[in-house]
Amino acid sequence: MDRLIYTAMTGAKHILEQQATTTNNLANATTTGFRAQLDSFRAVPVVSSEGLPTRAFVVDSTVGSDFTPGAIQQTGRELDVAVQGKGWIAVESENGAEAYTRNGSLKLSENGVLQTQSGLNVMGDGGPISIPPDVTIAIAKDGTVSAIPKTGSPSAVNVLGRIKLVDPPDASLVRGDDGYFRTKDGSPAESDPNVALIGGALEGSNVNVVEAMVNMISLGRQFEMQMKLLQNAENNANKASQLLSLS
Repeated sequence: MDRLIYTAMTGAKHILEQQATTTNNLANATTTGFRAQLDSFRAVPVVSSEGLPTRAFVVDSTVGSDFTPGAIQQTGRELDVAVQGKGWIAVESENGAEAYTRNGSLKLSENGVLQTQSGLNVMGDGGPISIPPDVTIAIAKDGTVSAIPKTGSPSAVNVLGRIKLVDPPDASLVRGDDGYFRTKDGSPAESDPNVALIGGALEGSNVNVVEAMVNMISLGRQFEMQMKLLQNAENNANKASQLLSLS
């Protein structure tokens, strides 16, 4: 009897966690550059006691993220860039380590430093990229950031730096709590000259809303099934108690 309770109890618990993951994906269906999170079930034997060799827990095994590119949307904004195909934009996280994002909606800080919308500095080949005042910004396909003066000769283009673009293997990346990706060993990835940007555009989320909604309904039905299994286990226990009391 307890085998059924182990399986149904842990199954129901982790179905709720998968519903939370799916809900988070749906909430970020319109987030620029968002990568959907993937989960799956797996069984883990109970090895803490020799008296429970046939018992198993159900756990929610995080497979990782869906790295399928999202749709490209033209914005016309000079500080908007989208990564074309595979690749990532390198940024400097709050602890000084390197992190990676597909969200190319950039801005300038009060000091003229190129940043993400959340306030993290965009990494260049030589560190953060500073932008002088009274210039028009142009970001090339290879990530080169140039400044064109608003007054004077428009041909006086000044190269300010180059955005660090990387393309580490998907299996080596892990999502952080802040939504940015990092390498599993914490080491910075090497620049990849094959990664290209599209100026004046942003990449949308790769969450399939219809698929996520169907998954939510399926998880809800699975949770109801686990609850019915627990109810059956309780009924069986009550019937067994009645039979034992009669004997």
